[in-house]
Amino acid sequence: MRSLLVWNVMSLDGFFEGPNPWDLSFHGSVWGSELEAFSIQQLDAMGLLLFGRKTYQGMADYWQKEEPGAVADRMNAIPKAVASNTLQSAEWNNTRLLSGDAVAAVRALKAEEGGDIFIFGSADLLASLLPAGLVDEYRICLAPGILGAGTPLFKPAAGALSLSLLEARPLQTGGVLLRYAVGVGKPA
Repeated sequence: MRSLLVWNVMSLDGFFEGPNPWDLSFHGSVWGSELEAFSIQQLDAMGLLLFGRKTYQGMADYWQKEEPGAVADRMNAIPKAVASNTLQSAEWNNTRLLSGDAVAAVRALKAEEGGDIFIFGSADLLASLLPAGLVDEYRICLAPGILGAGTPLFKPAAGALSLSLLEARPLQTGGVLLRYAVGVGKPA
């Protein structure tokens, strides 16, 4: 079975985007050669990139216009899926549209052969996948800043979730790469 891994840059106060949609300016505080190498390593290891509708539309708009390069080439080539009940089509290269019950669709994706599934952004989609037990790992780059407002990575949930630290790696930019296995260890 494929694993489902979540990747996001997050501020110290828990936001993955600022107060306005696609306000990702704080991501620049952690971007550098180390995070670029980590991003390329992740892209080379993934079998599928999964998005919710809003993140898909923003990422497709950005990456299809981006100059060719190590990250852009991989983002545009990798197989992708978008979970949406409102989109009629998904035009970004190598994208398939998942409509209907997102939890059932992702459960089926995990059962397919292939490399691991990664989710970038997509907090609304994650809010349904996490309590269903479908998320296996969180990878977060903690940015050294407080936004004060924005879109939180973690939505209010019905219960606590146990995480187990797999890795903590400081970056020269002041950010910290964190990897947590979901549902491992003592209850939270």
